[in-house]
Amino acid sequence: MTAPLAQPAASDLTRLFERQRAHAPHMARTGVAERRERLRRLRRAITGRREAIVTALHADLCRPRIETELTEIYCTLAEIDHALPRLARWMRPDRVRGPLLLFGTTGRLVHEPRGVALIMGPWNYPFALVVNPLVAAISAGNCVVLKPSEKAPATSRVIRDLVADAFDPAEVTVAEGGPDVARALLELPFDHICFTGSTHLGRVVMAAAAKHLATVTLELGGKCPAVVDASADTKAAAERIVLGKFMNAGQTCLAPDYVLVHEQVADALLAALGDTLARFYGGDEPARAASPDFGRIVDAQHFLRLRTLFEEAVAAGARAVTGGRFDAAARYVAPTILTGVRPGMAVMQEEIFGPLLPVLTYRSTDEAVAAIRAGDKPLAMYVFARDGRVTEALLRGTSAGATVVNNVGMHYFHHGLPFGGVGASGLGAYHGVYGFRAFSHARPVLRQYEPALVRFFFPPYRGRLHELARRVLRLLE
Repeated sequence: MTAPLAQPAASDLTRLFERQRAHAPHMARTGVAERRERLRRLRRAITGRREAIVTALHADLCRPRIETELTEIYCTLAEIDHALPRLARWMRPDRVRGPLLLFGTTGRLVHEPRGVALIMGPWNYPFALVVNPLVAAISAGNCVVLKPSEKAPATSRVIRDLVADAFDPAEVTVAEGGPDVARALLELPFDHICFTGSTHLGRVVMAAAAKHLATVTLELGGKCPAVVDASADTKAAAERIVLGKFMNAGQTCLAPDYVLVHEQVADALLAALGDTLARFYGGDEPARAASPDFGRIVDAQHFLRLRTLFEEAVAAGARAVTGGRFDAAARYVAPTILTGVRPGMAVMQEEIFGPLLPVLTYRSTDEAVAAIRAGDKPLAMYVFARDGRVTEALLRGTSAGATVVNNVGMHYFHHGLPFGGVGASGLGAYHGVYGFRAFSHARPVLRQYEPALVRFFFPPYRGRLHELARRVLRLLE
């Protein structure tokens, strides 16, 4: 087990913050070349610690190497590589055309950094979901304090060492520790807070930000549905659902939380899900428990929560057609498929965030829409259908942070698309230019030249000039 993290005192955090606030005006004046160099330093620091990152993720989550390479390292390096050639265009002021009434003026949007940003990361993807927002914050010219999750202490230490080697603490620094450190940081007047975590904690962060009128980016969770229509390729759907659900032992905010399958293809999908689990992780329960390709639950608290959800569902009539095995000593929860699940069960009322997959049937697209709308808006919705009319009906009838058709979670790797939720699943978005904008303030700048129509509207409001102004307004309507 990794040793617990040191807890800095609140006074130390205040000094750290004040140092960055004093340095923020300098950072705001940095140009493209300086910001690119910071991104390149970050990239070199990541590639130089590739093995340390892999080792840390295995220590914290028993994460298979390829999952760490894909979801933690590759996507972070790709985010940097996407930003580097585009940063000059992102930083360039946008010219904005004005109405005829403002003839004689020019309008621009100047992108300025928000100032000092706080990035609070989760434990499930403890490297990427700290460093990816950091790329956006650096690109926008902010000073940044990073708060990695204390539930992934090995990864937290890697981030601390990486940042210490790549940046001056006045630019970017790391504050390690548990909930007390998080609370102390939220008392400080940061200009922007980026938080990834549960909806419950997202509300806490937003309330703290409101005290200082700080802007926020909240990447939360929710129950992401996967809808499998009668027209779907059930084998392909099963493969992509299993990969998206059981990667990282189901501890993924974008994982399908439950499946809604049309009753015509329910048996075929269940058979395909079982076959896929056997191919991916082993043909029986002992083989899956021994598989090096399946992770472990982060801690005893979450293990107990998952076991309770499972036991309550089974007691209420659900059935595990696959899985259902729990090993507390190893923090192992078998990849489990549940049928006979009803909407009122606890497993359908809260985000599962583990390798339990309820499968429910529906008869019509309207019924599937109603089931999704009965809960909060999810972070993502997945639609498996070859009938485009079904896909469009689901898009029109529901709301979600994102929708992926015939795949699961792949939008996270698309840097041209914003990544974020809606309603209870989040507020704001990042990735690519959307991250740059999230950590920037678009400052309107209006410059007046002569001649200007505004002089026609000077008081006193009477006489021929006033009548002319009134007629001009009517013409401009």
